Amino acid sequence: MSAVIAAHERAADTREDRSTDLPRLIAGGVFTLLMVLIAAVAAWPVYRSTSFILLVAVAASLAAGIAVLAQLRRWSGWLVAALLAGAFVVVGVPLAVPARLAGPAEFVRGLAELGAGVVVGWKDLVTVELPVGSYRNLLMPALVVFLVGTAAALRLSWRADRLAYAAVPVGLAMTGFGLLFGQPVVSAPLVFGPVTLTAPVETAVGALAVLAGILWLAWRTHDERIRALQRAALSSGVRITRRPSRSERRRTLLGAGMVVLALVIGAGVVPLLAPGGSRDVLRSAAGPDLDLSREVSPLAEYRALFADDRAGDVLFTVAAGGERTPDRVRLATLDTYDGEVFRSGADAASRFVRLPSALDPGAGTPARAEIEIGEWEGIWMPTLGRVATVRFDGDRADALTDRFYYNADLAAAVQTADGGFVPGDRYVVDGVEPAPPALSSLSAPGAPEDGAPAAPENLSRWVERHAVGEGGQALEGLVSLLRERGYLSHALEMGAQPPLWMSDLPDYRFQPSAAGHSLARIDDMFDTLLERESDPRAAETGNYVAAIGDDEQFAVAVALIARELGFPSRVVVGARLASPDTGVSVCDGGACRAQDISAWTEVQGEDGRWVPIDVTPQYAQSPSLEVTEQRDPENVTEVLPDPVEEVVPPDPTQEDSARDDTDEARDGLDLAWLWPILRITGLVLLILLLVLGPFLAIVLAKSLRRRGRRRRGDAATRVASGWDEYVDAAVDAGHAVPAALTRTEVAAALHAPVGRDLALAADRAVFSRADLSDAEAAEFWRGVDGERRRLRRERGFWRGLAATVSLRSFIRHLSPGGDSPRPVERGKRRGILPARATT
Repeated sequence: MSAVIAAHERAADTREDRSTDLPRLIAGGVFTLLMVLIAAVAAWPVYRSTSFILLVAVAASLAAGIAVLAQLRRWSGWLVAALLAGAFVVVGVPLAVPARLAGPAEFVRGLAELGAGVVVGWKDLVTVELPVGSYRNLLMPALVVFLVGTAAALRLSWRADRLAYAAVPVGLAMTGFGLLFGQPVVSAPLVFGPVTLTAPVETAVGALAVLAGILWLAWRTHDERIRALQRAALSSGVRITRRPSRSERRRTLLGAGMVVLALVIGAGVVPLLAPGGSRDVLRSAAGPDLDLSREVSPLAEYRALFADDRAGDVLFTVAAGGERTPDRVRLATLDTYDGEVFRSGADAASRFVRLPSALDPGAGTPARAEIEIGEWEGIWMPTLGRVATVRFDGDRADALTDRFYYNADLAAAVQTADGGFVPGDRYVVDGVEPAPPALSSLSAPGAPEDGAPAAPENLSRWVERHAVGEGGQALEGLVSLLRERGYLSHALEMGAQPPLWMSDLPDYRFQPSAAGHSLARIDDMFDTLLERESDPRAAETGNYVAAIGDDEQFAVAVALIARELGFPSRVVVGARLASPDTGVSVCDGGACRAQDISAWTEVQGEDGRWVPIDVTPQYAQSPSLEVTEQRDPENVTEVLPDPVEEVVPPDPTQEDSARDDTDEARDGLDLAWLWPILRITGLVLLILLLVLGPFLAIVLAKSLRRRGRRRRGDAATRVASGWDEYVDAAVDAGHAVPAALTRTEVAAALHAPVGRDLALAADRAVFSRADLSDAEAAEFWRGVDGERRRLRRERGFWRGLAATVSLRSFIRHLSPGGDSPRPVERGKRRGILPARATT
């Protein structure tokens, strides 16, 4: 019978414990649900697919079910981890690799990709253009985050000990997944009259996540306090009130004010951290496994394509796969010029990312091309227009897919599998051919000052002399004039037999031209043009053809002319499949030979669209470079000797001063590099101030309070204030010190022998009529300092650190009936103690 009664009592205790835990379980569940929803909103731009929504719902539900069972059954953490691993394997392929559900063999491959995704899926996610949808196994990181994160947040938030507070970092980490793996461009700003809110979506996500964590922490702290008071009431029989005290209301208002202040300061810091609507995320530093800025520029190798041993090689073949045949095939887009070579810059290389299953190419005419690689070498990949999808075929399809990177800004692609393409590689490209506006209709937005070298002097003079109109109209006229007065040549010398590239040019007269597209080469070309224009024989014959070169030089020349007129420009190396311009080379039947490769210039208008400009010079009229010789005049001119004037030597003092000024100006420090460092340092210090500022303020306030107590009044007052400092240190360390206890009772409750001596000394100072010396007060404070250090170290480093920034001692003095910091002065004012001279 006694066993039955004991069992009933244990069951009753269990039911009572579970009923007591119910509010904590509900609060933890609500907090976790909010964090899951906020994390899903943050990660939505990464995926933007219904597969992601299904994954979040199923993963969070499974994690919640496992957490509930573990809570009811009192399962260990190892068992929960095993159940989560089993759930991951069971639902992993349907949720994270849905493309592998076609059959048993595909399902097995999906399991392998699921396992590989655990290791490399995170890296792959930052190298694929967003949104990724359900591309390959890139949903796997989201499955881990929402399955493991939900279970961990629930399990932690339901704990009864202080480890429950770790649920907040777990929830914030779930939210950080979407923010860190998202786009480097923030959402569009919201304007409310004179107020502009930068990055509203990111700010709202971060603010809501932090606010949810703070509210749950506040509720959890309040719940623990109520439980402690209830336990104290049960043990003492003292009834507790349900109404909040004045100190509680002060804490609530203080906490709310700090939250509002943090949100306002955070919203003000966002524009500083995201200048120009950009931010640093993980994909900002991800890209191909090579530095494109160090690769040999295709434009620098352009002249080698026309050598006899390569000019006839078929580099690749393009077959139209749809109703629309693309006009151009793009190989490389070169946006950076250093005065020697046009290449893809380092910033452009960082924007090359993996292409997901589908990419929005924008407006344009749909086009498809089936491309087969022949003798093309290198990493640059033939594409068309703006790419939507790429599907590789053949034995190397998987390797080519994994090592394919695309830059939507440059509309260029690279292939890094085993160093690039090999003959026989095939793929299908789907995209659109944008309809560019007429060149003459463009308005110049202003060329960006990106540190590019200034245009050659002769080019600037030629542009100033011949520019008619403004914007695109002036550029169109200058390009047309340059092509008319240029002459096509791909070689510096001709051997015994005409080169192969000349066979496609009827009635062609060879003229030598040097390779290269440096500023010096371009300047020489325009110097020849200006010299020809000043030749009277050119005016008589009407033949102003003088600039000799090919697309390498003329594409760079047009790019520099466009920048002179305020247009951003870049050079594209590729091939034309069709063109209404009969003066340019096209691929015959889609077979692009080496000698069919060309280059053109693209300029950007105010609307952001890029317009291609053909730059190939004509070859119908050969240049006439003879300059008319001018005879010396026959009239004898009397030459008079120059008069000799006495020259007064300059003042040595002035000369030295001028030299010193010149040297100082020449040797002056260039401090332009200092501003970015100061700006970044300022932002880092501001963030540290926001994070550590409240804690530093608490430490400073305690230090000032301690300093004031140590120097307050006479020796007896300083001793009494030292006792208050000792009690405050004990309260901050987590000890309960009721205000009704005497000093000796407080020391006994703290189990501190030194504290008992301090209590007796403080009582003598307050109640004794004997005078105290400054040395006795200083000795008392040395004992207080030693006890403070002991209280801070007795519970370990982390709890000691928490005691250092604790606000409990301040709240103790704010509450009604709290210990007064000046008991001696108050006793004197009431006449309890006799007046004592201040020493």
